[in-house]
Amino acid sequence: MCGIAGFCNRQKTWREDMERMKEQLISRGPDAEGSWCNDSQDVTLGHRRLSILDLSPGGAQPMVSHSGRFVISYNGEIYNCREVEKKLRREGLLGALHGSSDTEILLEALEAYGVKEGICLCKGMFAIALYDRKEEQLWLLRDRVGEKPLYYGLVNGSFVFASELTAIAALPDFCGKINKDVLDLYLIHGYIPAPYSIYEGIYKLEPGKILRLEKPYRDWRIETYWSMAETAKKGQEQPFTGSRQEASEELERLLTESIRGQMMADVPLGAFLSAGIDSSTVVSLMQSISDRKVKTFTIGMEDAAYNEAEAAAAIAAHLGTEHTQLTITEQDAKAVLPKLSHMFGEPFADSSQIPTYLVSKLTREHVTVSLSGDGGDELFCGYGTYQSITNAWNKIRKIPQPVRSAAGYFLTDGPFSKKETNQIRGMLLSAHNAEELYARSDLSEPFLGKIAKERGSARSIFETYESGYLADVQHNLMLMDLLMYHPDDILVKVDRTAMAVSLESRVPMLDKDVVEFAWSLPVWMKWENGRGKLVLRDVLYRHVPRELMERPKKGFSIPIQKWLKEPELYAWAESLLKEDKIRREGYFDPEMVTRLWKDFTQRGIWRKQIWHILRFEDWLEQEYRKP
Repeated sequence: MCGIAGFCNRQKTWREDMERMKEQLISRGPDAEGSWCNDSQDVTLGHRRLSILDLSPGGAQPMVSHSGRFVISYNGEIYNCREVEKKLRREGLLGALHGSSDTEILLEALEAYGVKEGICLCKGMFAIALYDRKEEQLWLLRDRVGEKPLYYGLVNGSFVFASELTAIAALPDFCGKINKDVLDLYLIHGYIPAPYSIYEGIYKLEPGKILRLEKPYRDWRIETYWSMAETAKKGQEQPFTGSRQEASEELERLLTESIRGQMMADVPLGAFLSAGIDSSTVVSLMQSISDRKVKTFTIGMEDAAYNEAEAAAAIAAHLGTEHTQLTITEQDAKAVLPKLSHMFGEPFADSSQIPTYLVSKLTREHVTVSLSGDGGDELFCGYGTYQSITNAWNKIRKIPQPVRSAAGYFLTDGPFSKKETNQIRGMLLSAHNAEELYARSDLSEPFLGKIAKERGSARSIFETYESGYLADVQHNLMLMDLLMYHPDDILVKVDRTAMAVSLESRVPMLDKDVVEFAWSLPVWMKWENGRGKLVLRDVLYRHVPRELMERPKKGFSIPIQKWLKEPELYAWAESLLKEDKIRREGYFDPEMVTRLWKDFTQRGIWRKQIWHILRFEDWLEQEYRKP
């Protein structure tokens, strides 16, 4: 895991500008750093290295290909690099290697097969900058599911890119104008979905995309080399036809192979263990193929309602792992708050970022690489919301549309006025399909109109998704999450919190073969009688007794509502939400913010929305540099 950065057309200041950018990426790559600039000094690549494979200087970046034509700066891991190496050798396309890093294999494959064909051969997580010295072209590539981040855009007419927004914002001529078009999306979701960022003119490269930039390096083209939506469609059109037993056996084989590849490292390695189905499955399979005790890590909370440490310890004891557990105090968690705005670089309000950071910090004290169980809920129908929306839609759709639209005006109660509440209920009832109902289930439309000063033009997957793209309602909802929530919330959270402590996180369930197989499975193998992840549970129960797992999942979260009513954080929130301050800034309706804060403090409602506003205001105060 590393940090990359680069730019074009900054000939006079390229050295100092690159040093500024790399300085912001030190936690992503504390072991080494490097820069490369072409002869005309109009293309510069930078790199910060966290050494995982080949700890020698042979793995240093930016790296020049054997022919001298291509230069790469790359963040990530190619798990099948030895297979790619064998293919290159078989076909006589690879000479003597300078080291044993996956970077060298990746670079030679991209040159030998071309950028698109070459990257399609590779399985892993990555954000890549590749420069073709002969054709004077710059390429940016991002992995299939969005594990590794990559931002890009124009700063004062100069094309720039980096692993994190803070590196781009460090440039002295960065204007940093807030993109008001995305504020409504942020307020709904608590994160800013790709391709947008909080800044005008700066974007996130979406998963499975390739960006190509030709001289004079101001206009770019983007194409897709892999699509989650197309993969889902293909899987449903060419379904797995075996039994559930056969499906679980094949899933176990694929997961085991993924985990075997992701346990490849020249540094200490371990795994997060939260006591849930997903992480327990990953740890079970890790231990089954390891000749030594797997190192596992859990944090516990003092508040029993949020504490799963005891359950995780029982699973670890059964599997025989070398388990490390830390109980964190409320003060430990609160101490993380001042770090979050810089850690994420833009407003981000998933409160589980706090325990995720703390478990990453604990883990980094013992290992450099950690595997996680992320992806199981979205691939194997683990969220109860998928079924509750399906059930609600099956009832709502039986009511004629005109009746549904009118019915809302006779429903009462809610934090808004009676009229507003009726409009909200009517909005839910008048949904035209299950996907629309899912999008509206967090009361997004009234919230947009009430808080954000401007309704932006930016649109999310909820507004662009083709209803009924897949045959099953649950699969459509899962796909919507895998296209936005998972890459833009879950994977962002894991990457930033781990990288803040120089820990590499790996996600075996997001292996290309596992994802493709998961999409070929019918819904009934994933969900039945109120229980999700059926086929994944089948795999787990071969290794862990069912009774250790049969308990309510508490989730990986913190008691934000309780904390915000205590003196310390209450004062912090009050200072950020002052009505005259909100009015001067001009981003949100000050009276509406005051109203929501009053509703929260007096009635305990709007917790999520208040937290979204607070995280924005904290970022604005700590990180934003006005143009």
